[in-house]
Amino acid sequence: MKSEKKPFWEAKTLVQMTPIEWEALCDGCALCCLHKFEDEDTGEVFYTNVSCRLLDTRSCRCKSYRERLTLIKDCLKIHSENFARMHLLPNSCAYRRLWEGKKLNDWHPLVSNDPETVHSEGISARDKVIPEENVHPDDLTKFIFFKVE
Repeated sequence: MKSEKKPFWEAKTLVQMTPIEWEALCDGCALCCLHKFEDEDTGEVFYTNVSCRLLDTRSCRCKSYRERLTLIKDCLKIHSENFARMHLLPNSCAYRRLWEGKKLNDWHPLVSNDPETVHSEGISARDKVIPEENVHPDDLTKFIFFKVE
């Protein structure tokens, strides 16, 4: 009987992944690139539909990915040595799902073998967001889009 090799995201923990594997987990939804608020009392996280100025809202990719942490002071960087901010990610996020011991969703590009499924299933920020330059910072709370459960 031939043994099937498990895909890296099932065979390894997040900490064991290589940088290339880590980056491959990103489904390209761009929800992490939306402005969000965390209620200090309850810990609830609320996402707006206002995107970071570096987000290409059509491709759902950062226009300056390598420089993003320098250019955007509160850019949400999740990496294998720091999971303290994992709760800020949406429940659909591969990093959060694996961290919580869940499987990747069927629409995830690594499962579907199609980078467009995240968009065709309506999971991504594509066609749902407003660039931050079109919104006054004091008005961000008026654009709350969803709450992370």
